[in-house]
Amino acid sequence: MYKIVSIFSKKMYDIGMRNFQKEALILAVKPLGEQNRLVSFLTREDGVCNAVLYGGPKSRLRAKVFALNVGTLYLYNDEAKHSSKIVDFDVKKYHLGVRENLFKTWASSLAIEVAFLSKCAGSPEECFILLNGFLDGLELVDETAANAGLIRFLWRYLNLLGVQLDDYKCLHCDEPFYYGSFEQNNVEYKLGEAFYSFTENGFVCSQCKNLEKNSFKYKLSFRSVSYLEATMSSNLSVARNIKLSSTEIEELKQFVFFMIENALGSKIKSLQSGIGIL
Repeated sequence: MYKIVSIFSKKMYDIGMRNFQKEALILAVKPLGEQNRLVSFLTREDGVCNAVLYGGPKSRLRAKVFALNVGTLYLYNDEAKHSSKIVDFDVKKYHLGVRENLFKTWASSLAIEVAFLSKCAGSPEECFILLNGFLDGLELVDETAANAGLIRFLWRYLNLLGVQLDDYKCLHCDEPFYYGSFEQNNVEYKLGEAFYSFTENGFVCSQCKNLEKNSFKYKLSFRSVSYLEATMSSNLSVARNIKLSSTEIEELKQFVFFMIENALGSKIKSLQSGIGIL
């Protein structure tokens, strides 16, 4: 009889401990003392949150709570101590393909750091969707496509931050950088280069640049500027179907890196540590 009561009590205890559950993306796991871990995770509702994971290296739960894993996180909130602890994690996605590639690992670290620094750009649900979509995409593509995916992620994230171009035409002559329509798949790019004006937050074409007294730090091909425009299309496949040259990928990366750091108002550590990978 005593044994039956004990089992029943344990079941009731387990149910009571799971008083909170969220769909979560694990962002980071850091040591907390000798045995425990401080876990940072992202949810649709609350953005970036923290909870304590108890247990040593042989803990079954510790093996599941790993950066980039996505699933249902079960938590116990102690309102008196203002703390949360993780009691279970039902993993749905592991993103193993991201961890197995050096560039993809670095790119995911960069995306996570941007989410941390910006506090999810004030839009937890949109940040959750965007970051998860980026990680899922990294899982499926080769390294060249992963570079383009990083460009698209950062450009869309700038839109979340409210830092986006008003138009993708020349600021002065109002001429577009291509003919045709992305949706109808009949785009033809004009020849020339576009120069970014920081003061006006837009691009100036080669001809109008000579009329400007300002200095221009970034120069992109018309095709590269058009790629940024296509990235903001409601049809996500539009930008994915545009094949970029290695030169265009590099100039776009340098430009979006500058833009995201400027928008955040701080240096991004991942960009400094990733110089050799870039």
